[in-house]
Amino acid sequence: MAYAIARLKKLKRGNISGSASHTARERETPNADPTQKNIRFIGSLAPEERLEDLVLAKIGDSEQKRKIRTDAVYCVELLLSASPSYFRPNCPAQAGYYEPQKLDEWLEATHQWLADEYGSRIVRAELHLDEATPHIHAYFVPLDDDKQLRCNHFFDGRQKIHEFQDSYYQTMRLIGLERGIRGSKAQHQDIKDFYRIVEEGRDLEVDELSAPQLKAKAADRDRANQRKQEMEATAKALSLENEQLRRRIEQLEQDNQSIRKLTEWSTDLALDDVAWELGLWRKGNEWVGGNHIINIDGSKFSDLAPGSHFEGNDAIDLVKHVNQCNQAQAIAWIGERFGEVGAKRAASAHAQKVAADIIQTQPVPQFAPPVEDKANWSGVEHYLTQKRGIPSDCVQMLHNQGLVYADSKANVVFVMRDLNGKTKGAFLEGTTNKFSGYELGTVRRDSWFYFTLGKKPSEQTSTVVLSCSPIDTISVAMLEYQVKGIPENRTVYMAADDTSNLPVERLRNVPCVQVAFSQSTAARAVKELLPHSTQLKCESRDWNTQLINFSHQLQQRYSQQKHEELEL
Repeated sequence: MAYAIARLKKLKRGNISGSASHTARERETPNADPTQKNIRFIGSLAPEERLEDLVLAKIGDSEQKRKIRTDAVYCVELLLSASPSYFRPNCPAQAGYYEPQKLDEWLEATHQWLADEYGSRIVRAELHLDEATPHIHAYFVPLDDDKQLRCNHFFDGRQKIHEFQDSYYQTMRLIGLERGIRGSKAQHQDIKDFYRIVEEGRDLEVDELSAPQLKAKAADRDRANQRKQEMEATAKALSLENEQLRRRIEQLEQDNQSIRKLTEWSTDLALDDVAWELGLWRKGNEWVGGNHIINIDGSKFSDLAPGSHFEGNDAIDLVKHVNQCNQAQAIAWIGERFGEVGAKRAASAHAQKVAADIIQTQPVPQFAPPVEDKANWSGVEHYLTQKRGIPSDCVQMLHNQGLVYADSKANVVFVMRDLNGKTKGAFLEGTTNKFSGYELGTVRRDSWFYFTLGKKPSEQTSTVVLSCSPIDTISVAMLEYQVKGIPENRTVYMAADDTSNLPVERLRNVPCVQVAFSQSTAARAVKELLPHSTQLKCESRDWNTQLINFSHQLQQRYSQQKHEELEL
């Protein structure tokens, strides 16, 4: 674990030059590598500029209310660094080496902290790279807010030293550094001893801790790691939520644009504008001209001229009436006056009003099921029982209920009803050819082939079994019947070949929904719509094939049993 390091040394006037000569390499430094260049990032590089002159100039710029004592602290040397394991995590003992990215992050963060915490009171700061571990020497002139030289205001007593180190740590923790334990022996080292440890490249703080302090630091580290993991998880969740919200906002904006476009296209041209273009002029609340007296009320108008009494609903009606032209000519005229967009808007609004009028006044065509041909029933019944393997009593039951019959072409007709039992469609299957399909006019979104087994019709449905075709629907029901008998609860067997025609709202209220689709993609689509649904696995290519195979197995078992009885 890497730690943030912050130490200080108070310098009287007589000590400034000695400190500066060392940090500026004006005297020989045995442990320094002369091939490495240090970086002064605050202060001038001019060789004639002395640190002492900078300090005195800074103090002299302010008016001191009292005479400065001879033993006063003129500046404070700050030594800032981090554990070697931060700068070179893979090789902390390799003195003099550092990872450039780690160094850049730490230098930028420290420079910003110096600016935020002390501002222009820092008269010089230098990064040392010629020793075992990178570190910074910064010189701070302790002028208070009244510009008086008062070092005790900043660094008087242990509490203020703690505050100084805490302040540095609050910035360093953003780049992954930790703080040392409060009260450890390392915290009270003076800058000379501390500087010796930096030169040796040892892992700061840890070497000076007792066993209980190491244990306490390990616990602090574990808590910090846990907090970090919790914060990362929270940040990740918030990031994901923000991304989802951003996408949702983008989708809503697109929807709003689409709605605005639809609104524009569905809005007719203003009839006052059309009347003006037609050459009528306003007289009071009416538009007159050419034997017309047009009164406009929103999207409607009426001609009040004697003998006219004409009423219309839109711009095209108004153009047709005044210009005495047909609809195509009216649209062309609007296009010439209002452009292509205006003509399309007028045509769209006119079409919507015509459609609304037709829907309200015209009767809806009713589905006409195929005519039953009783003469063909025996052939259809033989097809269902012999080729499709459906038990004859089941075929007869469905026929008696009017759900299955034969048409004039010997097709099997499976009647499709809405949930109220009204016939709205039919599915046809050929018995002499491979034809199958819906009868024209079938209301596919609101009708299904379905039947019920178990308990009385008045009982509430507890189970629905969905299949993709009428034959599979009957086959699933007969497989369950032959294995388990009649269902104990009221069960509906329903054919639905597409998720778009599922009665989803009704099925959500059914406790048990079983999906018997042979295609897994269709089953997954139903699962998304009905999360409580479960899938029935088909062991053959389809449920009818499985029914036929099961019936053959029963027949073989029955024959074997008879043979064994005869041998006895």
